[in-house]
This record gives sequence, C-alpha cells and structure tokens, in this order.
Amino acid sequence: MTSTLSTDTEVVAAPLVKKPARKRGGPKGKTPGDWAILLVAILLGLLIAVPFFMILLNSFKSPADYNANGPLSLPTGLDFGGLTNFWERVNFPEKLWNSFFISSVVAVAAVLISMLNAFALGIGRVRGRTWIVVLILLANMLPQEVLLYPLYFMFKSVGLYDNQWAVIIIFVVIQSAFGTYLLASVYGTFPKEILEAASIDGASRWRILWRVVFPISRGTLSVLLIFFFIWTWNEFLIPLTFLVSNATQTVPVSIAVLQGDRLMDVTTTSASALLGLLPTLIFFLIFQRTLTRGITAGAVK
Repeated sequence: MTSTLSTDTEVVAAPLVKKPARKRGGPKGKTPGDWAILLVAILLGLLIAVPFFMILLNSFKSPADYNANGPLSLPTGLDFGGLTNFWERVNFPEKLWNSFFISSVVAVAAVLISMLNAFALGIGRVRGRTWIVVLILLANMLPQEVLLYPLYFMFKSVGLYDNQWAVIIIFVVIQSAFGTYLLASVYGTFPKEILEAASIDGASRWRILWRVVFPISRGTLSVLLIFFFIWTWNEFLIPLTFLVSNATQTVPVSIAVLQGDRLMDVTTTSASALLGLLPTLIFFLIFQRTLTRGITAGAVK
C-alpha cells in the first residue's frame, strides 16, 4: 500500500513536458509563396539592372571595340574617350550646374508652397476645400504637350523665353500641385488637441505652422523634397522647349544633342547617360536614410 501511494505521488508530481511546436514552411518559417515572391522580386531587379549594366559596359569601350564585339561583350580595355568626348562637347560642368540649380530651387519652392497651401486647406478648413484641391490637382494631371503652346506664348511675351526661371516657374507650379494634394490630406488628419493647446497658449497661426506643424511633418516634407529634386532633374520635354541656347540647357537636354539624324556614337551616348545618372544616384544614396525615415514615419504612432 505504501509503495503504491509513493508511486502515484511521483507520477502526479512529475512535470509535463511539451514537445516543441514544429514550424511550418521550412527551417526559417518561409512558405513556398514567400520563396516565389522573393524569386519574382530578384528577377525584376535583374531586369531593371540590365540597362544600367549595358550603359556601364559600353561607356568604357572604344568605337572599334563596340563595332567588333557588340554591346554585350566586356571591354577589351578601358577607354575613356566617350566620357572625355561628352565632357568637352557639351561643357558638362555647366550643364550639371544648370540642372542642380533648377532642381534645387524647384524642390525647395514647391515644398514651401505645398506646405502653405496644405496648411490653409487641411487645417484652416477654407470653404470649398474639396473643389480647390481638385482644381489644383488638374495642373498635375494635364499632359505637358497641352501646356507647351500657351506657356510658350506667355513666357515669350514677358521676355522669359530661353531663361531658366521659366522652367523653374513651370515646375514649381506642377510639383506644388501634387504636394498640396498630398499634404492637404495629411494635415486634414492632424490632431486638433495639439492645435487647440497651442492656440490657447496664445500662438498665432504662423507660429503654429512653424513651431508645431512643420516639426511633426518634417519627414513627409523631406520625402517630397527628394522626389521633387529627382523628378525635376529627369524632366526633358519642357527644358528642351524653353531652353534653346547652349548655356542654359540641362543634363538630359545635352544628352539628346548628341543624337543626330543618321549617325549616333553609341559609346559617347552611353558615357553621357552614365554621367547623367551618377548625380541623381549619389543624391539618392546620400538621402536614402532620410527617405526611409520619412516614408516609415507615418506608420508609427
């Protein structure tokens, strides 16, 4: 009897050991669907990288090497003739400064105007807010081809044709239209308690904008600044139309100058594309962390 009780007591006191749950989808928990998505993403990345790889290959080839071996072969030797030719033919430092000046002024001015417009529409709650936002958005939805003739006639009459400020004014209006539409929806959901507390403390609307709204929305504004700079840098049609003289042209326009009707130097064109791509790539790498923080800022409360 004693032995039976002791045995039962030991059985009851023994801890229950659970088997570890088996993970699904392999050792790292990835399902076949995750691997398929990863494979598709890798293939898309490779397809996107192919043109850049070809530009890099052909930028350092001589014309004889390109004609003999084609565009997909590795260069037999490093030849900087295409880079030097493009640098000297179009005066690349001048075109680089023109693009940087136009893109910088447009990005800063468009972000500033977008913030002021969005503050009035999203927080000020003016009458007819929805219709005003739709009207502003139309400036960004119209094709650039439709705007060319009226803008040409207008800037020709005021003496701004073949002037960089004409391009700056056009892109400030276009980019700020998109920025106003985006920021107005963001500022429309701004916490009213913060604004009411600042107003009770005696802050004016101007002070609320710069001391309350601007610091909180700095991440979104930095994302807009980066995008406006890159978008303006890559614009081609309007700068080609309004910047006729060689001294006012931008980098994309100078690349198009190299292409003739019946003859095109592929190695020089590839070198020009490489030089035109590097500034935006460097700009993106410098502000990559700022861009990531700005995009993910709205996801964290």
